[in-house]
This record gives sequence, structure tokens and C-alpha cells, in this order.
Amino acid sequence: MSNPLSHKRLAVLGAGKMGGILLRAFLDQKLVSPTHVAATVRHAERAEKLGKALGVRIATDNRAAVKGADVVLLAVKPTQVAEVLQEIRGELKPGAVVVSVAASVPTKFIEQHLGGDAPVVRAMPNTPCAIGCGMTGISRGSHAGAMHLELARAMFEAVGRVVVLDEKHMDAVTGLSASGVAFVYILLESLAEGGLASRRGHFASGADHAGRGAHRTRDRRSSGVVEGRRNHAGGLHHRRHHGTGRREGSRDADQGGGEGHGARPGIDVRRGVRVCGGWLRIAACVRMCGLSNA
Repeated sequence: MSNPLSHKRLAVLGAGKMGGILLRAFLDQKLVSPTHVAATVRHAERAEKLGKALGVRIATDNRAAVKGADVVLLAVKPTQVAEVLQEIRGELKPGAVVVSVAASVPTKFIEQHLGGDAPVVRAMPNTPCAIGCGMTGISRGSHAGAMHLELARAMFEAVGRVVVLDEKHMDAVTGLSASGVAFVYILLESLAEGGLASRRGHFASGADHAGRGAHRTRDRRSSGVVEGRRNHAGGLHHRRHHGTGRREGSRDADQGGGEGHGARPGIDVRRGVRVCGGWLRIAACVRMCGLSNA
């Protein structure tokens, strides 16, 4: 499959967390030549350090970065989008495609601020892109065509999987795909607080990269969650075959047998409340994002 980015000039406006992840992936997979890349950050010290690390031209001037660029990756914060678009609108090359990863900023907003008929593609990647396990939703604006979508698809396939959809679904994607990993960690945190996860550090270590964290949680059979699952499975097995909700060991413990007779603690109401609280927090986030009607 041919590379639609080959021989194209790329400008990355906002080489911060997500912009930096994408830029590194493009360079590592040789989708673009370092000599064809210009990027920007807000501070000169950061620009110098990152430029040396990546071997590309990085500065603080957005207007200079987009001059002659065929593709502009808009990776600034949503609150900065309008200001940056006003900066670059007079410098954009005719026909240059703008690919935006600014959350919740519709293509119509970008088109209006740029003026003319600039092709715009909206994308919503998530943090597992940092380890190549991301999921990105992309949609096109009113002036973008199939060719522009394929170019954007090639960009984000460098960091994971890509799905093309109508823009009306992008807010749901923002909540589910981009923020979904945070929902998972809300639950894990609640499990830990409830005492079901005996190794909180294990989960915390995976929080920065959800993809890696998911693999750790799945593969480490000694994790607290798996232990809790075994314990609950044992209790269900006992109830199914003995017709009672408590083990004999627990009855012995109540009668003074103690843990030496194989006693297990009874149901911890506070633990259940904390776990249920985690689910309720997730449900509230989902409803707030509008996912329940998506």
C-alpha cells in the first residue's frame, strides 16, 4: 500500500502530549521525512530540546510552520484553536488539508475560522496511541473528500486502529474511546479502595498507558482482582452445592474457631458501597457525554 504522506510537507501545531506521540510515530515509521516536518510548541526551551531529540525543525511560530505545508496537524488545546486558526489562515497553502485532534471542536468551526474551502478532517485519538494500541475516530468536513480521509487514516494507523464515521458521532467517540480508558481506571481505583485489589501500585503503574495497563491486568494472574474473582467464585460454588450463603469455616469463626479453622470474612458492606460507587461514577460520566443516546 502506497504512503499518501510521502513527499508531503507536514506541520504539527502543538507538539505536546498527543501531537508529540503522533509526530514520533510518523518519524519512527518513516511516513514523513524529517526534512519535510515543521512543528511548534509554546516555549522556546521546549522547542530546542524536542527538536534535538526528534531531529526536526521545531519553533514557536505557527505562521512560519505552516508555510508550504501540505498537511497541517492541529494538536493544540481546544481553547487555543480559534486563536491559532486566526494566526495561520493567511499562510495556508491552497489545498492544504487540516487534520484536527482538538477535542469537541467541530469541522464547521474550523472551516469558518479559516475561510475559503480548506479541507478539514476531525480526529479523536486516545492515549493508548502512545504504545501503538490506540483507537481513532475520524470524520470529514464539508470540503474534504475521500482522498483526505485516506490521508488521515494513514496518519492514525501509525498508532493503532482507525474507524471512519459521521461527525455527529464524534462527541460520543470522544467520551467512549478517548475518555473510556479513564472510566476503566475509575473502576479499578474503586475496586482498590474497596479492598478487592490488594496491589494498588500494580494498577497505578498502568494508568499512564491504558493499553499496557490492560495487558498487565489481564496477564498477571496474581493480581488482587483475580484473587478476588477466585474468592467470589469459591463462595458461589459453596452456595450452589451446599445451599447456604456462608461457609462452615465462617460459622466456626463466629463461634470462636478463628482463622485457624479456614474462616473467611463475611460480606463487607463498605467494600460493596465503594465498588458500586465506581460504577455510578462511570454511569454519570457516560450520561454526561451523551453516550446513552448515541
